[in-house]
Amino acid sequence: MRIFVALFIILCGYGSVHAQLGGESTYQFLNLMSSPRQAALGGKVLTNVDYDVTQALYNPATINVEMDNQLALNYSSYLGDIRYGTAAYAYTWDRRIQTFHMGMTYVNYGSFDGYDENGVSTGTFSGAEAALSLGYATQIGYSDFYIGTNIKLISSKLEQYNSFGIATDIGIIYINNYLDFNAALVVRNFGTQLTTYAGMQESLPFEIDLGLSQTLENVPLKWHLTFENLQQWPIAVSNPARATSDLNNNQTQEEISFFKNLVRHTIIGAELFPNKGFNLRFGYSFRRAAELMILEQRNFSGLSFGIGLKFNKMRFSYTHARYSSATNTSFLGLQINLQ
Repeated sequence: MRIFVALFIILCGYGSVHAQLGGESTYQFLNLMSSPRQAALGGKVLTNVDYDVTQALYNPATINVEMDNQLALNYSSYLGDIRYGTAAYAYTWDRRIQTFHMGMTYVNYGSFDGYDENGVSTGTFSGAEAALSLGYATQIGYSDFYIGTNIKLISSKLEQYNSFGIATDIGIIYINNYLDFNAALVVRNFGTQLTTYAGMQESLPFEIDLGLSQTLENVPLKWHLTFENLQQWPIAVSNPARATSDLNNNQTQEEISFFKNLVRHTIIGAELFPNKGFNLRFGYSFRRAAELMILEQRNFSGLSFGIGLKFNKMRFSYTHARYSSATNTSFLGLQINLQ
């Protein structure tokens, strides 16, 4: 346990200097959900150590022999006309060297109408980004700890501008088989741009996440608890729509309390019948709910739910995630056992 705590302290100390949130760095697509299962459980899950080969895209420490010869293909019709998907495959070389993992994330932003500063049409343009990852994990001695890493090569094309980058994810997971309890800590997107869009160096969406999960003994339920963006504590931003005014029209901005900040770092999820051929999944992202909710309107932002079905050597997954009353998202996934 000391290894886990020490790594947590070191990485949080580093993250306080390199804090990144949405809109403050490039290659934001690296933090998109990697699979319908992950989306259904609130968006970020770090602790599934089983057949789910796409789990390693978020936490490389979960790479294990059960992923051997598993191929996963996932697709989402995201917000607006954005389309993105992921693919993952794992292969066990032998029981000593264990398992290698390969993954791909791709996003297409669709077509845009271009205009110059005088409003004259310059035609249409598009944008797309992709990342190829290679990962490996190993047990730390004879302990219950496993450590893994992904190396990611990143390509981005936005209109006439191109950029290439490289990044790594480092994860560590504690697996207690007696309690059926897992705990994981992951540092994501530690890297740099190799070439910039227009000569200005930008940072990557660095992130530190902590995850816990456990399968209950007498109930067919597995719960998940994730604390995201630990590299930056004041994650909440005041909503101007919630400002109050006194009789003199003096405005007071919304006060963000300690509890509100804590909650917005939190994601919860649950899987019903996690080890069966059919399972139900539910999740809730408090941050997404708080940031996308519309005042005095119930739209269930932050909620997600999905199903998983197994047919012989194939697993099908579907998830519906609520964002706002304006738009929601569906995720489809297929995993094939190539044994």
